[in-house]
Amino acid sequence: MITTELSKIGEIIQNQRDFFETGKTKDVTFRIEKLKNLKQAIIEHEQAIVEALKADLHKPELEAYLTEIGVIKEIDYAIKHLQKWTKPKKAPVSFDFFSYSAKIYPEPLGVVLIIGPWNYPFQLIISPLVGAIAAGNCAIIKPSEIASHTSGVIAKIIAKHFDPAYIAVVEGDVEASQKLLAEKFDHIFFTGGTAIGKIIMAAAAKYLTPVTLELGGKSPCIVDTNINLEHTVRRITWGKFINAGQTCIAPDYLLVNKKIKKDLIDGLKKCLKEFYGDNPISSPDYARIISQKHFDRLINFLKDGEVIIGGENQSSERYIAPTVIDNVSSEDSVMQEEIFGPILPIIEYTDVAEAIALINSRPKPLALYLFSQNKNLQKRVLQETSSGGVCINDTVMQVGVSSLPFGGVGDSGIGNYHGKASFDTFSHNKSVLQNSFWLDLKWRYAPYEGKLPLIKKLLG
Repeated sequence: MITTELSKIGEIIQNQRDFFETGKTKDVTFRIEKLKNLKQAIIEHEQAIVEALKADLHKPELEAYLTEIGVIKEIDYAIKHLQKWTKPKKAPVSFDFFSYSAKIYPEPLGVVLIIGPWNYPFQLIISPLVGAIAAGNCAIIKPSEIASHTSGVIAKIIAKHFDPAYIAVVEGDVEASQKLLAEKFDHIFFTGGTAIGKIIMAAAAKYLTPVTLELGGKSPCIVDTNINLEHTVRRITWGKFINAGQTCIAPDYLLVNKKIKKDLIDGLKKCLKEFYGDNPISSPDYARIISQKHFDRLINFLKDGEVIIGGENQSSERYIAPTVIDNVSSEDSVMQEEIFGPILPIIEYTDVAEAIALINSRPKPLALYLFSQNKNLQKRVLQETSSGGVCINDTVMQVGVSSLPFGGVGDSGIGNYHGKASFDTFSHNKSVLQNSFWLDLKWRYAPYEGKLPLIKKLLG
């Protein structure tokens, strides 16, 4: 759908409501068939997806497969487990309900809206869509217009392989999003920044529509002395600079033990050269900033602290070299908002209590990273901090484990998804209590005279 067809949004939603009312999407066989169709569609259009990601973000082909097309693993996981997920679950009842049985029935919500971001513009649309299909919903998809090439490919794939009365794509700019948000949906799933997340939530409140908000924030990375330095450096470098740092769970800043800081910085220099060569602008393995607006925003951060690695940039290519900044203050602009780019500030600490206090003085992040083999320190950081998720001795990889719910807390998001959590997000758990006719005790019926002692006993 193109921007000029925005007047048809209401019609598309109504068509989806009509299709949902037929009950076809509730059929588990139908859901599995559509998940298989989605997987096949992605495989069929792999090259077009890779080319679109290259055009939007200069994304290397390996990164495209690993972080975008690799979403087919989520499809396989859903297909494997869907029969089990959809079965009603028995719920226990207490002795005073001995003649009753209780079950929980997962049922689809109806017509859902999925709004995607530009940084992983394919994967972060398809992943929640897998949950929506698995749970038995109809879906309207709004890809990011900033990643316009990928948006176009998604629109073509969905239009070719799915009836718009079941799954439809709405392309367009802010106006398209506003028109969609003016409509009533049964759930809204949004991935993006906190500021837009607040707008989504305000629009949803009009209809009391439930929302899942996958936001971001400044994800800290604590580096202790008790580590394998080589492995630590490599994992931080990859997690930070993949997709040119435009990853919602990238390590946003390092909190490094003073004793190991110099060795860590030397390791980062060596590792960056190993990954991207002496001149990363020439590397086929290094992405670009999505837009001039975001490029200009990031360049302003280079004024803070002292650039000790990188800093080179080229506006015409929207290129910023992998950059490490030292002597950063917590008051600097680079520490006031999510960086979302290839700039890594380093803050040293002498006692881990300082690092924990800094983390806790800020909004809760989407991810928290700790590099340490010290079990007591691991336990302390887990107990004394709050974040959407934690990854110990690695970065970013937690997003690839389907059995782990992925989502934020506080400013970093509401709700979660991946695997079973995606199915649950797009389902309503309907409680069903059933009594039998073989017995009907009269203790709850009027007249009540003489029954209070029994009631007290039952409730006691």
